[in-house]
Amino acid sequence: MNDTFRLPLGDVVEGAVRWLIDALGGFFDVVAVVFGGLYDWLDASLSTPPFWAVILVIAAFAYWSKGLMLAIGSALGLLVIVAVGQWSNAMDSLALVILAAAVAIVIAVPLGIWAASSDRVSAVLRPVLDFLQTMPAFVYLIPAMLIFGVGPVPGMVATIVFALAPGVRLTELGIRGVDAEIVEAGHAFGASPGRILRQIQLPLAMPSIMAGVNQVIMLSLSMVVIAGMVGAGGLGGAVVQSLSRIDIALGVEAGLSVVILAMILDRVTSGFSAPRERRPRTSGDAATAAVTTADERRVAASTPDTATTADDRTPVAV
Repeated sequence: MNDTFRLPLGDVVEGAVRWLIDALGGFFDVVAVVFGGLYDWLDASLSTPPFWAVILVIAAFAYWSKGLMLAIGSALGLLVIVAVGQWSNAMDSLALVILAAAVAIVIAVPLGIWAASSDRVSAVLRPVLDFLQTMPAFVYLIPAMLIFGVGPVPGMVATIVFALAPGVRLTELGIRGVDAEIVEAGHAFGASPGRILRQIQLPLAMPSIMAGVNQVIMLSLSMVVIAGMVGAGGLGGAVVQSLSRIDIALGVEAGLSVVILAMILDRVTSGFSAPRERRPRTSGDAATAAVTTADERRVAASTPDTATTADDRTPVAV
């Protein structure tokens, strides 16, 4: 192939990454220390207690989310992980997933709100999100390793970047899907834009936002195996180890543990996003009721009082 027509895009990106490392090395060191410290603390919180105590806590969350059956199923699934000897690896992976998903959600939800409030921001973010979703996940590991070295931190950073897009998209979709008449009713009653966002738009968009949270968690868990290739450990490290050794037993046990964690996290987050029976009336319903009441009062004020009119027309007997 003729090198005359070759675009040196990869060389340009590599040079930019190395320039970032030199220019922002101190910032990246701080990020590595913060993420590493949070990961060590969360991993110790999950791994130090007895396995049955952690299972009880997760089962309680499952019961709060969706009821008794999910709590029993979650407890049985976690007992299977203990039985196949992957409990420690599973807690390492769970700590990485929780921390990476939390950071991704903290970034994604405000970006989605910003994109929903501005068409220009949405137009700028859309190709960036397309790029993040379609780029192979292995590519994110290369600059992450150059910046943060080997360990859980580069796997966490790559997971955050990979899982960010659906949270932004579904948050924007949920807020844009709120009925415009309800928002106009809030403006008519003098509510500020911040109050409309907090009390009308976010509550009504919550099912879509929670669906985005669910997708962020699932994508974070899907990066566990890939993060294991850069020394993140956990179940991903066990899968990579089984691949290098051609160890079918270890691969099946680690893979089954990943599936169990994925099912538990998916069902729990889906349960929190489902509507509850005794949910209080939403702000949108309150705004609609307030508009209806105001219209009724306006009509009543403009209608003459027939009883008073009749009394005025009645002749006074002498």
